[in-house]
Amino acid sequence: MELRQLRYFSVLAETLNFHRAAERLNISQPPLTVAIRKLEAELGVPLFERGARGVRLTAAGRAALEPAREALAQAQRVKDAVTQGGRGELGRLRIGFVGSAISERLPKIISAYRERYPRVELQLEEATSAEIADAIEERKLDAGLVRLPIMRRVGLETQVIEHDHLVVAVGPDHAVARRKSIALAELAELPFIIHGPISILHITIILACQKAGFTPRVAQEATQVQTVLGLVQSGLGVGLVPARMARFAPEGVRLMPLTEPIAVEMGIAWRPNAEPLVRNFVAVACEQGDIQSVSE
Repeated sequence: MELRQLRYFSVLAETLNFHRAAERLNISQPPLTVAIRKLEAELGVPLFERGARGVRLTAAGRAALEPAREALAQAQRVKDAVTQGGRGELGRLRIGFVGSAISERLPKIISAYRERYPRVELQLEEATSAEIADAIEERKLDAGLVRLPIMRRVGLETQVIEHDHLVVAVGPDHAVARRKSIALAELAELPFIIHGPISILHITIILACQKAGFTPRVAQEATQVQTVLGLVQSGLGVGLVPARMARFAPEGVRLMPLTEPIAVEMGIAWRPNAEPLVRNFVAVACEQGDIQSVSE
């Protein structure tokens, strides 16, 4: 049994006339007659009663009509799903993100993406940049918002989507809290709350401090920027955090600019030759970021 036969049967059942059915199907009448007879032979029962004034459905034909229509509708849904899937409009997308992305970039991207591709299911997972990169390479994630640069990742494409800079977070009672700005070297003797060693921000901060002439005295390590800010509030030390995290600073924590800004970037990472589902997300991420282009 073929879908073509079911379509011919359905149209003939609606018109009850071979000539009109053939016209609607845009075929000649003989192929329609042959197709219906083959279908009846395959089913072992007549579907139509033929007469001089046309045809009418038999009891078997009436019973078969609704299932035939359902089969044709289901086939069309399969075809539509394949088309939408091929265009990246249907499916499931697994996205990783670093904690600092939640401050601004991720909500904008998700909102814009869901508006454009409402039939794609999004699965979000928070992790460090290194963990996200590993998961993308291992095909456990499809794409991710990460801190750049990601070291030694030849199997990934990346694109900058946000420019930012680091600021100094100090507690309300700190001696430098009333300063308008501060040089990084002036923090050399202070305890630091710093991001964990697998964080890109950890590497960025260590290198910046070394360039300023000192190695930071680490009082505590933390995974998330919000945790760094909370520990600064408790008086354990100072921290360096992205400026865009300012609205997450707890009460009393002061964020001060550095006299020599330290640039940091957020990017979108994905596998080369990714399917349309992923590339659509990357395109939206770039549109909602500071740089609106995607490397081909």
